[in-house]
Formats: sequence, C-alpha cells, structure tokens
Amino acid sequence: MASGKDSDRTLGYMTRKDTEVKLPRPTRVKNKTPAPVQITAEQILREARERQEAEIRPPKQKITDSTELSDYRLRRRKEFEDQIRRARWNIQVWMKYAQWEESQKDYARARSVWERAIEGDYRNHTLWLKYAEFEMKNKFVNSARNVWDRAVTLLPRVDQLWYKYIHMEEILGNIAGARQIFERWMQWSPDQQGWLSFVKFELRYNEIERARSIYERFVLCHPKVSAFIRFAKFEMKGGEVARARHVYERATEKLAEDEEAETLFVAFAEFEERCKEPERARFIYKFALDHIPKGRAEDLYKKFVAFEKQYGDKEGIEDAIVGKRRFQYEDEVRKNPLNYDSWFDYVRLEETVGNKDRIREIYERAIANIPPAEEKRYWQRYIYLWINYALYEEIETEDVERTRDVYRECLKLIPHSKFSFAKIWLLAAQFEIRQLNLAGARQILGNAIGKAPKDKKYIEIELQLGNIDRCRKLYERYLEWSPENCYAWSKYAELERSLAETERARAIFELAISQPALDMPELLWKVLFLSNTLKESRNLRRLLNRLIIKLSIIAYIDFEIAEGELERTRALYERLLDRTKHYKVWVSFAKFEASAAEQEEDEEEEDQEETDAIERKKECIRLARAIFERANSYYKDSAPELKEERATLLEDWLNMETNFGNLGDVSVVQSKLPKKLKKRKPITREDGSTEYEEYIDYLYPEESQTTNLKILEAAYKWKKQKLATSEEEYD
Repeated sequence: MASGKDSDRTLGYMTRKDTEVKLPRPTRVKNKTPAPVQITAEQILREARERQEAEIRPPKQKITDSTELSDYRLRRRKEFEDQIRRARWNIQVWMKYAQWEESQKDYARARSVWERAIEGDYRNHTLWLKYAEFEMKNKFVNSARNVWDRAVTLLPRVDQLWYKYIHMEEILGNIAGARQIFERWMQWSPDQQGWLSFVKFELRYNEIERARSIYERFVLCHPKVSAFIRFAKFEMKGGEVARARHVYERATEKLAEDEEAETLFVAFAEFEERCKEPERARFIYKFALDHIPKGRAEDLYKKFVAFEKQYGDKEGIEDAIVGKRRFQYEDEVRKNPLNYDSWFDYVRLEETVGNKDRIREIYERAIANIPPAEEKRYWQRYIYLWINYALYEEIETEDVERTRDVYRECLKLIPHSKFSFAKIWLLAAQFEIRQLNLAGARQILGNAIGKAPKDKKYIEIELQLGNIDRCRKLYERYLEWSPENCYAWSKYAELERSLAETERARAIFELAISQPALDMPELLWKVLFLSNTLKESRNLRRLLNRLIIKLSIIAYIDFEIAEGELERTRALYERLLDRTKHYKVWVSFAKFEASAAEQEEDEEEEDQEETDAIERKKECIRLARAIFERANSYYKDSAPELKEERATLLEDWLNMETNFGNLGDVSVVQSKLPKKLKKRKPITREDGSTEYEEYIDYLYPEESQTTNLKILEAAYKWKKQKLATSEEEYD
C-alpha cells in the first residue's frame, strides 16, 4: 500500500515516483583537450553515405499474355480502390487512378473515375481542369465542351476555367462560340483583366466597334480611373482624338473627387500635350490643383512645374513655383496649425500673387487657430495675424467696413480680464482717426483705458489733436490709477511747462515728490539711488545705475535750472539728500554748484568786470568743494562700508578739480585717495568644495594710520610680555 504522500487519486494504482521522468545521467568529460585527429562534418556524412546499403527495389514484371494483363489490371484497380476507401478526400489518389486508366487506353473507365472524383468534390477547380485536359488530349471535343460548360456553370468565379474554355474554342476556330462564352462570362462582372481579355480577343480579329462597345460596358462595370485611362488610350491608338477627349471628360465628371483623381488629371494633361494643346493642358493642371487636396497632389505639382518649364512663359513658371510653395505651406500648417510663422509666410506668398479672395481665405483660416492657453506669451505672435489682416483690408482692398469688423472681432476675442494688447487698441483708434471718426476713436481709447489702463498713447493722440483740457483730465485719471508712476508725473509737468504754466508745473513736481511710494524717484530728482536691499549685488547696482541714468532726462531739477531758480534748485538738492545719500546725488549737486557761475554770468551785464567774475567762479568752486567734503565725511563716518562708492566720488572730485585748471587744487583730493588692494575671499560651492575669488578692496589713509597704531601696540605688548618672562626665569 503506498503512503499518503505518494498516493494520488488521479494516478490510479501508480505512485508519483512511477510517473517521474528519469533523464539519463549526464556524462562527465574528463579530458577536454582536442583530439590529435580532427573529423569534419563533411567526412562523417561521406562515410555514412558510403556505408549505406543499396535501395531494395521490386523486380520488374513482364506481362506475356492477356491473362497476366487482366490479373495485373485487376490487382492495380484493387490497390487504387483500397486507397480511395482509405483516403477518399485525397485528390492525388483520384488523379493517379484516372491517369492510370488513361494509360491503359480504357477511356470509359478513366472518365468514370473523373466523374466519381468530381461527384465527391465538385468545388475543386483542379479536378475540372485535369478532367477537361484529359478529354482534349484524347480529342474528345464534345466531351471537353461538356466538361467546360459544367465547370463554368458550377464555378463561374474561377477565371482560369473561362480562359481555358475560350482558348480551346479559339484553337478550334470557333470564334463565334468563343465570343458567346465571353458574353456569358461578362454577365458575372469579372475583374478588369477579364474585360481586357475580351477586348484583346476582339482586336485580334479587327472588331474595333465591338471592342469599343466592350470598353463602354467595362467603364460602366468598373468606373475607375485605370479603366477610363485604358479606354482613352484605346481611342487614341485608333486615332480617335475627339473620342479619347470625350472619355477623359466623362472620367473627370465622375471621378473628380476620387482618391486616384491625380493620376486621371495627369494622364488627361499629358494627352492634351501629345495633341499639341498646351493651353488645354494648363487649364487641366490648374483645375486639378484647385480641386485635389494638397496632401495628394505632390506628383501633380512636379508634373505642372515640368510642363510650365517646357511650354510656359516667365509668368507661367512663376505661377508653377508659387503653386509648389503653396503646397509646402499647406503641408506645414496641416501638421502644426499653431505655427503662426508658417501662416505669415503663407499669407506673404499669397499677397505676392494678389488673389484677394484667396488672401482673405488664408487670413480667416489662420486667425481661426486660437492659442490653447490664455497666457500672453502664446498670443504675442497670434495677435499680429489680426493686425496684418486689418492693415491688408485697409491699405490693399480699401474696405473700411471690413477693416472695422476685423478690429472689432479681434478686440472681442482677447481675454482682457487676464491680459490685453495696447497695440491693437491704438491701431483701431488710429484707423478711426484716419476715417475722421473722432467719436469712434475716443470710444475705443476710453474702452482701452478701462480694460488696459497702463497705456499712455491716448494722451499723446489727444495732444496731437490739440485738446489740452482733455489731456489734463486724462493725466489726472492716469495719476489716480497709478500715483507711483514717475514717468506720468514728469510728462504731466512737461506738458504744463510747454504751455508756459510754470506754477502749475512746479505744483505738479511738488505733488509728485511728496508721494510716499514712487517706482522711480530718480526720474523726478535727476539722480539715481538704490535701496539698501541691493547692497550685496554690486554688478546689479551698476547695471541698474546705467539703465535709470539714461531714463533720468526730464525732472524737477532740470525744470528749476531751466527757469533760472538757483536757490530753489539748491533747496531741492538738500531735500533730495535728506532722502538718499547716493554718491550720484552728491556729484550732481557739486556739478550744479560748479556750473552756477556760468549761469550767473549770462544774467549779468556785458560790461561786468573780469575780476568780479573770477571771484564768483572761485566762490562756486568753493561751494562745490564743500559739497564733496560733506560727501566724503558722510562716507567716512556714517557709511564706512561703502568703500567703492566713496572711491568713485573721490575720482569724480579729482576730475572736477583737474577741469578747474588754475583755480583747482588737485592736492586736496590726492591726499584722500585710497589704495587699491587685491584680496581673495573663500566661496563655498554647491558640492561643498571651496574656491577663492579675487576682489578689489580700498585702503584709505585714516585706515592705514589705525593699522600702524595697532601694530605698534601689539609690538609693545609682546616686548612687555617678554621682559616679564625673563625676570621670572632670573628669580
């Protein structure tokens, strides 16, 4: 009895051990070195063939009388019948049986075998072919016709049966019978090759009209491009140009939208070329290019360009090249409709052609591709499609209403709650001004201020129109919306000054500099200063200094200087120094004091004595020098960390003293100039490594004296400590 672990109900009386597959034990190769004599695979095969025994063949039997022949036939028939009973479905057995009976000249028995085989599998066309060949080979013509007739009746979709049947009748010279068989076949609507065989059959016997009628039935049964092209070539071969053209025209009417229409139009155009009709061919090419989708017209474009190079003039060749480029642009915008640069190039191409309807169509297709996200960076290129569209309608087509509609639709499309484009508002307003519609322009600009109030062009337009009161109101609204905008304050004051309203301009400046938060006070004060938060970035300070110095052109101080109010200017500088101690302020103040003498000389009479002028100039130089002294004292005592700014200030002071000539005193500044020192400081990188960076440090005279005192004090302490140590050792 087997144990519980080895027993299993599914195994019956066997155990698991009995069912295990025992593999042969692998043989261990003890010696892996190559044998001294190597044997190739070719030698092994040759030896195997040499040792192979001869094939055993049955002995040949010679039949000497009719009895032996009958026995032989009976035995062979019995073998074939046995094989058929075992494998009735095997066609090769039936065929060998029938062929053996045929070899015995017993045609009735052979025919009987073929009939029995067909009765078992009449759908096998190979049986029918072999059966008919048996009848034809033995010249049983009527029996062969009977077999072919039965075959094509049962299997009408097998073209080979029809071809063989027709071929037999044609060999026998029965042309009418062959034609009748073709007609029977055509009723089943065979493929194109069957129809073409029928046409070739008629052409072999010079039946042109019959062939033409067959072609007519052929294109009705198979309305394809290839069928019509074959029909047209048939007519062209017969010299019937008008008939061939008519065939192409029928094909164009029916198959203009077909996928193979390109092939049809190319064939039609080449037909007209052969007929010496280049104008017809050109019209066909253009018609095809207008109706066939661009993605399927690549070969057509190549043919058209080659045609124009051969038959066309300069304009025709250019049109063909434009068509080819148009195809390229269509392919680009089809692949990526949001590539606005491709649309720009496409529109520019169409504008060179000058077809207004097509240009408008391209513009409409381009502006229909709205950016997917409501972010300004995605709209910046897209908005220029609208601008170019509007300018084209205004300048080229001179359609005012259409231009107005373009601007209106563009302004509706932009999401003004998230961002806006001042350029499109201004272009729309300027368009209305050119149309002498000032009310419409003001309405557009009013809407622009409500939706994009940062724009300043509205005021400039009103100023050009001469509406001063409206400009003042707009400036007031602008400053209510953005009181920290220095540019607006300075422009407003400049407007009042241009109108000779000095007191109003001064009041605007006073109101501006009293604002608590100005985004660029340097523009109003004619100086530049930076907040203490930028101290750690010297390069950034320099960059911003240069940038804002360029912007500081019109300011309060310039205004007072232009008005000749020197005392007011000094007071403004002092107020500015209360806000910021930037070195540019000090330098600007000192330069003002140095140039004040020249301004005073202009106001004096011409007969003023020269000595008084020199004294006044010395006084101005003294005032400028005093301002530099104040600045140097401030950096020395209150801001010693701003060494670079102090060095720049002293360089400007030195340059000014040099420019004073004989009245200047360069030695006053030279004693204060610092020494430039190259130093290195460690910098820790992101990966934890340390590297050293060189920088320029400044050592001022007062700092060098302090350093010397510290060295003397340290030497004195060292000497004192050394004396105390020697006394202890002596004790």
